[in-house]
Amino acid sequence: MIAAPTSGSGKTTMAQGLMALYASKGYTVQPFKCGPDYIDTKFHERVCGRPSINLDTFMASPDHVRGLFHHYGNDADICIVEGMMGLFDGYNRDCGSSAEIARVLDIPVVLVVDAKSAAYSMAPLLQGFINFRTDVHIAGVIFNKVGSPKHYEMLRQVCDDLQLPCYGYLPKATDLEKGSRYLGLDFSETTESNQLLQLMEEHIDWREICKDLARTEASRGQNETLDEPSQRELAVSCARNTESFSFLYQEAIDRFASVTYFDPEKDVPSLDGIDLLYLPGGYPEKHLEALVRNEACRKAIKDFAERGGRIVAECGGMMYLCQRIVCDEGEFPMCGVLPYTITARKADRKLSLGYRRFVLDGKEFRGHEFHYTQFLGEVPESVVQVYNAKNEPVPTPVLKYKNVLASYTHLYHF
Repeated sequence: MIAAPTSGSGKTTMAQGLMALYASKGYTVQPFKCGPDYIDTKFHERVCGRPSINLDTFMASPDHVRGLFHHYGNDADICIVEGMMGLFDGYNRDCGSSAEIARVLDIPVVLVVDAKSAAYSMAPLLQGFINFRTDVHIAGVIFNKVGSPKHYEMLRQVCDDLQLPCYGYLPKATDLEKGSRYLGLDFSETTESNQLLQLMEEHIDWREICKDLARTEASRGQNETLDEPSQRELAVSCARNTESFSFLYQEAIDRFASVTYFDPEKDVPSLDGIDLLYLPGGYPEKHLEALVRNEACRKAIKDFAERGGRIVAECGGMMYLCQRIVCDEGEFPMCGVLPYTITARKADRKLSLGYRRFVLDGKEFRGHEFHYTQFLGEVPESVVQVYNAKNEPVPTPVLKYKNVLASYTHLYHF
């Protein structure tokens, strides 16, 4: 696991850099992401050529997380798990944190530490992380934003005194500091991959990481005893697009026996014989003109809903089902299945963020909410009460119309 003491330390750059470096050496690299993030996983897939899998102990049980790790990592040479936030930051103290996932999987943690303004003061910081939880194995450290080779030697002295392996560093380079994204990193932009690979090759002891942290054959042998994801005999049609409909939990999709994809900006889906239409989240508000032009797709989806077709629509997918989306450029008609208007105007933007849980028809659903758009006017009445991770009620509505289930919540399993 690649983790960090705090957000902004560079773990995303380091994790993706290591993935790219090992892949360039001919290793099969399986990427994972702690938590509900569905954007970093897109960078992972681009680098590794394999879908990245979310590991989350709020949305899934520890046994399920272990099963996912072994199921998707079984045929890989190297598994790299990118942490989230600070190592011990969870939804309730360290519950749901990267540290909890490291304990659940019993994997070593390499800390990425921003060292731009410190030298020997790193000693008590690292000492605290090493000793805070004895069931979390801090295997080594990589320093980020190092000012000079002399600065690095001072940091190496810290590791020597703590008897903590140091696997290298990245120098301070503004070109590697990723810009802000609408909801994080903008996956429509390319990474300065050649520069990053060159720096990783020059300054990171990737061979020593392999030597120290290689997974043993004994641990591979545990795979047979773990519960692996089971398939469901459903034929699913799934909207998919680089941005408009792209926030997918890969493991949830893989559980369906048959999945066909269509692009709502270009395609008209054939929904005959389909058990479920899945409209995942994304950024439809950034591609409204293209969605409006494909009137035949919007009509096909509305007709499917009206005749009782089963639909699950999450966040951007729910927005697409509404009457219209308004933004600073005007109003844009959507599918018209739900009689609501969504505003994506800058003046109306408001962050809604957090884990979500609700019970519907006797079944518990868990997921995550992260958006800036809002309902225009009064928030629709929810068919159930939605709660956050601390069991506090939140105003997020869950909407039902015929066999349509729609919400701003990205559901982990549905």
